[in-house]
Amino acid sequence: MSGGDMSGAARILVIDDEPQIHRFLRPALEAAGFAVTRAETAAEGLRLIAAQAPDLVLLDLGLPDLDGQEVLRRLRGFRAVPVIVLSAREREAEKIAALDNGADDYVEKPFALGELLARARAALRRVAVTPDPATIGDRMVGRAIVGTLVSGIKDGRRREVYLYQTSDAQEIMRRH
Repeated sequence: MSGGDMSGAARILVIDDEPQIHRFLRPALEAAGFAVTRAETAAEGLRLIAAQAPDLVLLDLGLPDLDGQEVLRRLRGFRAVPVIVLSAREREAEKIAALDNGADDYVEKPFALGELLARARAALRRVAVTPDPATIGDRMVGRAIVGTLVSGIKDGRRREVYLYQTSDAQEIMRRH
C-alpha cells in the first residue's frame, strides 16, 4: 500500500494487480489533483476502503485473491463510495453484473485517460450531492444536537461543513 498526502484532495483508491496500471494511473491522477492509494489484492483493497474511506474506488475485476464482482458485493455492505470498474472483460453480461453488484460505472481496458478522468469527476460530483452515511455526524452541546457534520466532495476536493438550525442552536447555547 502507498498513499498520497495531498491535503484536501479527493482520495482515489486503485485496486488492480497489474503494476503497469499503477505506474500509468498514479502520476496521471496526481497530476489531475487527486491523492492516490494503491492496493494489489481484493483483501488489501477492502481493508483500505474500511480504514481510509476513499472518495472513489477504481476496481479491476480480475484480482488474484477474489473476483472483483465479489469485492463489489462486499464493499456495498459497509460503504457507499463510488466505484468505477476498470476491466478487460468486455462481455455485456459482465458489465451488467458489475453494475447490478454496485459499480457506478464501467470502463473497458484499454481506456483513454481523458475519459477516465471525466468519469471520475462525474462520480465525485454525485458524492457531493449524496454524502456517505459514514461521514455524517452530530455536534453536541451537553445532550443537545446543535449541528450535523456533512462531508462530501466539491470541485475535486473534500469539504466538511456543520449544518445548524440557527434558532435552536442559539437557544441551546444560551442555556449552556
